Order: sequence, then structure tokens, then C-alpha cells
Amino acid sequence: MKELEEVLGVRLFERKTRALGLTTAGHTLLDEIAPLLDTMDRSLAQFSRRNRRRNVRVRLPPFFASELFVPRLESFFALHPGIDIQVDTVDPWPSEHPLSADVSIVLTNTKPQGVKAVRLFPVTLAAVCARGFAASVARLGREAFRETALIVQKARPFAWSNWANELGLDTPEPRNIIELDTMFSVVRAAERGIGIALVPEILCDAWFRSGALVRLFSLQLETDDAYFLVSRLKDADKPEVTAITDWTLGQFCRQPELQPQSA
Repeated sequence: MKELEEVLGVRLFERKTRALGLTTAGHTLLDEIAPLLDTMDRSLAQFSRRNRRRNVRVRLPPFFASELFVPRLESFFALHPGIDIQVDTVDPWPSEHPLSADVSIVLTNTKPQGVKAVRLFPVTLAAVCARGFAASVARLGREAFRETALIVQKARPFAWSNWANELGLDTPEPRNIIELDTMFSVVRAAERGIGIALVPEILCDAWFRSGALVRLFSLQLETDDAYFLVSRLKDADKPEVTAITDWTLGQFCRQPELQPQSA
């Protein structure tokens, strides 16, 4: 403190027998540097927290993230309060594990090689429409496919043909075909009553429970694609990777556990 006074050329402290107080100059200096001291305190606190915590980077298909992963995260943080998660959903159809992620969920028809990969569940498609539109579709029966627009995800252009073949129907010749690039857009269009859509059964559970979407037929089309949980072999034993891997497998590896918000 004495060196600081010498550098500034003013007396900052009043030295008493059992106390140390600020002079007028000392109070003035404190008022001026207080915001800087507060900023430094916050920076040091954040730095300390970052160095005590772990972080895991997760790459997910966007619709998987919004409908299954994010709504269940509270249970992960209850188990692992010291781990932060960065979620990346840039790729609408991730088929390979990216270098920028510690853990990813990829959508592919073959098990990824050269990495640690666990199959979660297959992509099963169901025909759906808006609740208010269901009665009209039921009344039309098979003619609904001629009188109604069919909605399909761009990545699955032959999904409706495959679905019709499984049901023993002729390939639909709809009034219109609406091809959308994301599954969220497909689901939203169906919810708004724009047409009939094929959507992933498990991922749309919340939409079914809310009544926003209604299944039209009992038949489900199981595709060749499945979701795989993937990490690099060298990362598999990291505590944060192990934590998110174990939690994800517990949530999504067996279909019964995909019922409403199991924890």
C-alpha cells in the first residue's frame, strides 16, 4: 500500500492505532476503480468455475434434439451438475461422427466403423394428420390419397411409395406432393392441416400425446435407417463422455424407455 501511495504521489490511507481508513483521495480512487475491480472479480469467478467443471460437445439431428434430447436434459443435470453441454444441430441428417463433437447421434443404415457406436432404435414412420383433419381422411378412405396433399421429407422421396407397398396399396397419386427439407417442417405442415405426412413414430410422441397429430393407420413403415450413439475410441473413457453416453443409453436405447418423459 505504501508503494502505491509513492507511485501516485498522494496519501491514500489514514493510519490509526488500531485501524486503517481511506483518505479523501483514497475514496476518490476507490470509486473510480470499483467497476474495474467488479469486472475482475467476475472474470476470476468464471475462470474458476470453468476450470472446476467439465464440458461435453454433442452433435444431434435437429428434430431428435428438440423432441427427445433437450426435454430430458434435466435428469442428466440432476445426476451430473458439474458437466456443461454444448449441443450442435447444424446438420439435419448427420451420418458421420464429426471432429468437433465428443459424442454424436448419427442417422444411418449401417453401423459406423472405427468408432464406438451403439444402435439406439430404428426410424419407424407413421402416417399422420391434424386432429381436425382426421375425420375427413377417415371418410375418404383410400381416396384421401387422391384428394389430399401428401407431405414428405426431402431426404425420403420414396417414403410414401414404400409405405403404400407395405399396406398393399397402389402407389399414391396425390392431389399435391409437398417436399420439405426438415422433419420439423413436415410435422408442422401436418399439424396445420395442410396434408398427410409420414413422420418418425418415436420422435413425435409428444405431438401424439398433445393431440396435435393423429395416427391414421396402425401400419408403421420401418426404414433401413437407425439412430446410433457414437464417440471416438480415444474419448470413450473421459468422465464427461462416459456420463453423457451412459445417460443417453439409459434414455433411448430401449424403446419402452421412450414413453412420456421417463427419467
